[in-house]
Amino acid sequence: MIILSILFFITAILYSSVGFGGGSTYLALLLIWNVPYFIFPVIALSCNIIVVSGNCFNYIKAGNLNLKLLIPYLVGSAPLAFIGGSLPIEKRLFEILLFLVLVVAGTLLLLNFRSYDDEKGSYRKIPIIISILIGGVLGFISGVVGIGGGIFLSPILFLIRAGRPKHIVITASLFILINSLSGIIGQLTKNAVLNEIPNYWFLLLAVLVGGQLGNFLNSKIFHSRTLALVTAGLVLFVAVRMAIKLFV
Repeated sequence: MIILSILFFITAILYSSVGFGGGSTYLALLLIWNVPYFIFPVIALSCNIIVVSGNCFNYIKAGNLNLKLLIPYLVGSAPLAFIGGSLPIEKRLFEILLFLVLVVAGTLLLLNFRSYDDEKGSYRKIPIIISILIGGVLGFISGVVGIGGGIFLSPILFLIRAGRPKHIVITASLFILINSLSGIIGQLTKNAVLNEIPNYWFLLLAVLVGGQLGNFLNSKIFHSRTLALVTAGLVLFVAVRMAIKLFV
């Protein structure tokens, strides 16, 4: 479990540096390490909450919160994240869905990594109904798989030019936080897993430290686009590793 803790630590550093929690990669790592299936969505969501809580605090303190951008996506996502999290799903189907999530998320992030440092572009107002629909779809997917959904929302917002990078990053972080809370409540309706969480305290500690370090790297050392590119590489690498496990 020492190696798994180190991998969680590295994942938290990279994901938090661009405003994400790391849920999709935590899930993949837990699958690869053969952690009992019924517990790892809750572990991943708990790690998400720990990492993005630090992100949210730092970004809000910096004055980057844009509620007009955030709220429509949360209105659509939060209830459906709970519903998705409460649905039972067979392990093989879950593994395939997670693989697809990693591939799509990594590709979107790779295609949009340059946008993280683009503060001079033109932006447009997205109709509220479209924002709610996007949030709903991503919230449901997030609940079913056990992720926060920000790794999808952020590239989509960059693609449709919905706001400035600093606003998109905090929107993605809060989206992950709320969806993770909603999803974890939904997950807990299926199994009594709370008693198992203390057995994985070392993973929670690893992401707590890694998340804070990732925030420091973002604000003090590296450009956001560099960190986004490295994160995209990590997501796609884990997707390849999962493909080997699933199909080879």
